[in-house]
Amino acid sequence: MTATSAPDAPPPELRLPKRRGVELSLLVCAVLLCVYGYIDVGLSRNSAVPPDALRYGAGLGVLALLAHLAVRFRAPYADPLLLPIAVLLNGLGLVLIYRLDLETPQDEAAPAQLIWSTLGVALFIVVVVFLRDHRVLQRYAYLSVVAALVLMIVPILFPAVNGAKIWIRIGGLSFQPGEFAKILLAIFFAAYLAANRNALAYTGRRIWRLQLPTGRVLGPIVAIWLLSVVVLVLERDLGTSLLFFGLFVIMLYVATGRTGWIAVGLLLAAAGAFAVGTLEPHVHSRVEDWLDPFATIRAGQGPGQLAQSLFAFAAGGMLGAGLGLGHSILIGFAAKSDFILATAGEELGLVGLTAIFMLYALLVARGYRAGLALRDPFGRLLAIGFASIIALQVFVIAGGVMGLIPLTGMAMPFLAQGGSSVVTNWIIVALLIRVSDSARAPHPDTFDTGVIAPVFEDER
Repeated sequence: MTATSAPDAPPPELRLPKRRGVELSLLVCAVLLCVYGYIDVGLSRNSAVPPDALRYGAGLGVLALLAHLAVRFRAPYADPLLLPIAVLLNGLGLVLIYRLDLETPQDEAAPAQLIWSTLGVALFIVVVVFLRDHRVLQRYAYLSVVAALVLMIVPILFPAVNGAKIWIRIGGLSFQPGEFAKILLAIFFAAYLAANRNALAYTGRRIWRLQLPTGRVLGPIVAIWLLSVVVLVLERDLGTSLLFFGLFVIMLYVATGRTGWIAVGLLLAAAGAFAVGTLEPHVHSRVEDWLDPFATIRAGQGPGQLAQSLFAFAAGGMLGAGLGLGHSILIGFAAKSDFILATAGEELGLVGLTAIFMLYALLVARGYRAGLALRDPFGRLLAIGFASIIALQVFVIAGGVMGLIPLTGMAMPFLAQGGSSVVTNWIIVALLIRVSDSARAPHPDTFDTGVIAPVFEDER
């Protein structure tokens, strides 16, 4: 007699580890490293521990703890590396700015940067707590693009600062609206491309190996992109225009899977850079400095900013001169903002600089990983767009201060002086955490092997 076999039981639901304990441990290490750097600067400069070292460590620790609690209770499955990397980079930036403040006691920037960092963490907590689902942002795509264009146009009405009209100054308060516009444009690009990705990839006319979509589909997003770039060119903001162009090409490639867009993007970028670098005097002067950074030295006018930056990197060598023992302040007024990476290179050396780049690379990689693990196309494009913003910023800024490409005047994410920059970067990290929580949270179609079944609706 054969026994009737029972039907197969459903596989047990997989519960991925939340890793919040790992995140907390990494946060403690990040805060301790920043406090150690702060103390090291004081010992190197004054042979004494800074009197406010305890207050600095406590303040940074409280901010990190509050952010961790928000993630623990509102995004329990979020990637455990995103928040510690942001805290470490932000804390290291405060250390470097404090170190440069010692050379300019009449112009201290660290206290203001700490206030902006606090505001950034507060907005991080707001986003994590109140944005329960990243897909809600898709409803506000067109509102986002209108707000982004307004934010980019308003600075034209204000006087130029250091040759660029990218700042709004009201009394003693100043901020850079373009920093917030990049978040809004990324939301619009992600929403529009997610809704029209099939039409962009499989309709239109084929020219050689490139499948061109119809104008009705591609026209609106190209018009928005061109308008934003024209506004930024009028403002002489080469860095942000390059950032937006790169973001547009990357997200278009991810949405369509057509490698031809990369080639077209590179050709258009080269043509646009040549035109702007030739016709715009402010940009042309930066191109000339890039081509010959030591021209002012031969002319008897002393080294310019780029030449001083290259000297700082050379002086750092492999292990660096030590925190507080460099001379990168000779770069001038941009030492705490555009060229703060030169201070890191001189005082931390190639080893320290490589560690910083690895932190950025890890932050970007985890953002890409969260996007690729998502099921909905909007969230995937959103995560990849935000991670690409960080990657493009690091490349453009590091390339400029190292002489790889012309200078653009942007701020290194989290590291450099700049309130608008640090606030928007904290918002980007909060959105990446929200996306990664959705990507790692258990779903009904998660198998007991730990492999998440891909469900890409409407994709071929």
